[in-house]
Amino acid sequence: MTKLILGVVNIPYGDTPSKRKKNKKAGVTTLSVAEILEEKYHIMQHFWDKRGDKIADDLAKSYLNALKSRMMGAPTTLDPAGSALSQTSTMFDKFISNREIEKMGIAGVPTKAAKRGVNHRLAHPFAKDNPRRPSFDDTGLYKSSFRAWLEEK
Repeated sequence: MTKLILGVVNIPYGDTPSKRKKNKKAGVTTLSVAEILEEKYHIMQHFWDKRGDKIADDLAKSYLNALKSRMMGAPTTLDPAGSALSQTSTMFDKFISNREIEKMGIAGVPTKAAKRGVNHRLAHPFAKDNPRRPSFDDTGLYKSSFRAWLEEK
């Protein structure tokens, strides 16, 4: 059986000036953040609930196109799901960036930090005049580390 996995590439968060000031614990990674966010908000589950049918259709089309390409002489090293999995990552990015998750009625979403404009990509992440940002897009690392892949079970 093949299983679709939605997850993140495990990348350490950098030591930003605001983190040093607050004495945050070392060792924070995209995986640890994703686990916390999934437990509290079920972001990837909500993404699947909203986009699962589209993802499945994209995978079917990707496999069909790969089969057609193989029949026309393409190398066997071609990843038959590659196109669909790449599209899934793009969909997740848009799901966060376009604030789709904020319109799903999830408790605590939009987040207070997003409403206040807390943004660690700015020189002053907590400044009162920072513009509102999408929930779950503080540094951008969480959504950019998102990946979808297939596992054989």
